[in-house]
Amino acid sequence: MMFNKLLELTQNKFGALYENSLFIKNLDKLVFLSILSVFLLSTVMSSDVIGFVALISAFLTLIQALTKPQDRFEPNRFELWLLAYFMIVIISLAGSTLFGLSLKGFMKTLTYLGFYVSVVHYLKYHREHVKYVLGAIAAGVCFESIIGVMQNLNPEQVMTRVYGTLQPLNPNLLGGYFVAGIPALFGLCGYFAYNKQINSAIMFLILSCLGVITLFLTGCRGAYIGCMVIISGLFLVCGKFFWHRFKNWFLSAIALMFVIATSAILFVSSLRARVFSIFAMRQDSSNSFRFNVYQSSVQMFKDNWLLGIGVGNKNFREIYGLYMRTGFDALSAYNIFLETAVESGIFALIAFLGFIITMLKQGIQFILKSENIEEIIFVSTAVISISAMMFHGLVDTVFFRPQIQFIFWAMVGIISAVVRPQKEV
Repeated sequence: MMFNKLLELTQNKFGALYENSLFIKNLDKLVFLSILSVFLLSTVMSSDVIGFVALISAFLTLIQALTKPQDRFEPNRFELWLLAYFMIVIISLAGSTLFGLSLKGFMKTLTYLGFYVSVVHYLKYHREHVKYVLGAIAAGVCFESIIGVMQNLNPEQVMTRVYGTLQPLNPNLLGGYFVAGIPALFGLCGYFAYNKQINSAIMFLILSCLGVITLFLTGCRGAYIGCMVIISGLFLVCGKFFWHRFKNWFLSAIALMFVIATSAILFVSSLRARVFSIFAMRQDSSNSFRFNVYQSSVQMFKDNWLLGIGVGNKNFREIYGLYMRTGFDALSAYNIFLETAVESGIFALIAFLGFIITMLKQGIQFILKSENIEEIIFVSTAVISISAMMFHGLVDTVFFRPQIQFIFWAMVGIISAVVRPQKEV
């Protein structure tokens, strides 16, 4: 790669600096700290603060790459799709009629991708630290679970849906955050169980159940769909290990889960109303609102199918006003794939779908063929999380919020780092 040749030139020039500078030789520790800080701060800090910390991580990674001898970037197959997507977004930015607003959206995208590069670059040398990244994500989910339960138990608040502390306060955002992060709790449960740390495994199993309960308390129907994907994914992965040896127990566990879910829907009236409203189509006001937004967004795409309107939700708001039905104002397209097509055009959508499909395929192949149980657990966690986010994204676009985006890119980074050959420090 031309970029690696450029790295080689800079490394030859600054190699002595790397060898003699205590700060640069310890950049790994600072990068690791900044990565963990992004997840730990996501629950209490604004998007600007979270983004700033992510940029620090990316900046430190760049300094390390420019100075550390023999450091190279070797993309996976799915990362070539990601590179294509990024190049198309740049072209879309250049052609946007609202360049200023598109530039702001583009800078957010650049921040996310910079953070992703930082995660991959760190984990490919420190694969054993994947559990700490998952731990930081899990810590945020646990914090929000406790806050959510406290909100639900507070009799002074007139509310039916919990919203946590994520900014901006929104039950759907919290639901999407749980969809992205709960797999980390289940993954750590499996990790500790495999390593025979039973007390820790039981603790994370309890925390996982608490997270699922709080997810349902958000009342986010898209998150309910994502949760079903998570549970289904867990059973599929567990089937790889338990089907042949514990077939009857495994089938009993599936039946028990089905009974619990059915009982909750039948006997908890508020939950039953939310679940059944998913299938009410136009008869439900929220569904009807989304259908109207979809129709307007599709028309936006038809009129800007090649390059889109430019990346960013502010861009969307400006253009959407020309297409919206009276009384149906919206912040986004309420579908991440439609949003991508509207913002950056048909080829960006193709590249994004190619990226997701190729990545999940590569992750699933690794799960099926690998004999390293720990790595299977880590990759399974990432695959389940990403799959759940994609299904949730069919009916909402909280996926583009920083708190969820950074988890998404961390999960992609875990797949990228684990499925490639181990690197030496």
